[in-house]
Amino acid sequence: MTSPVKPYSRVILKISGESFARVGEAGIDPSQLAHIAKEIVAAAQGGTQIAVVVGGGNMVRGADLAERGHIDQSTADYMGMLATVINGLALREALVSLGKDSRLMTAIDIPAVGEPFIRARALRHFEKGRLLVLAAGTGNPYFTTDTCAALRGAELNAEVLLKATKVDGVYTADPHREPSAQRYTRLTFAEAIERKLAVTDLTALTMCMENDLPVIVFDVATPGNIRRVISGEPIGTLITTQEGS
Repeated sequence: MTSPVKPYSRVILKISGESFARVGEAGIDPSQLAHIAKEIVAAAQGGTQIAVVVGGGNMVRGADLAERGHIDQSTADYMGMLATVINGLALREALVSLGKDSRLMTAIDIPAVGEPFIRARALRHFEKGRLLVLAAGTGNPYFTTDTCAALRGAELNAEVLLKATKVDGVYTADPHREPSAQRYTRLTFAEAIERKLAVTDLTALTMCMENDLPVIVFDVATPGNIRRVISGEPIGTLITTQEGS
């Protein structure tokens, strides 16, 4: 007899900046923002504690600016961090408008718009049933928001890192370019690193592996998927430290 799936009690949800915009566009699209907020609120109704780490690629990509010259990598990365704060503010307001008590916490001190990220305070917000929106990455240049999600997952003792993307998992190749690409249902961190799969950056992947923090890559555009993955349904690609664990 198959045992019923068990919902996660505490998760880190990584939302890319591109998820806030229409395909091929920049900025924040109100319909996309509303979709993400409604999905998160619906997923939280089961009692799962959720911290959302937001990216800023719909506004600024620090790495791209640095590659084009004129802007130092550190400065470009700080610009990207500020872009995540804009997305974080928008998401926090959207969540509150749906009646869900939420807090924006930032790794860069911006007291006029959000609280500083302090682990003990974040845990206290969880205890009070609040959703967390985490912005400004780690507060340091040269680290991606995926690495931030891995770091916060370890700090807050999350059970899993949920990486919301525009594809339904990790593939052997880019499925948009190679129709024959196959989707993995399960991988180990070692396999993902060895095969150089486009899961996330190496620092984030290694941090998750060292802290035994599973990662699930799933499609956020499909309605109900955030709730499904949090409830324990087997969607997307699961990446763990041990094969079959």
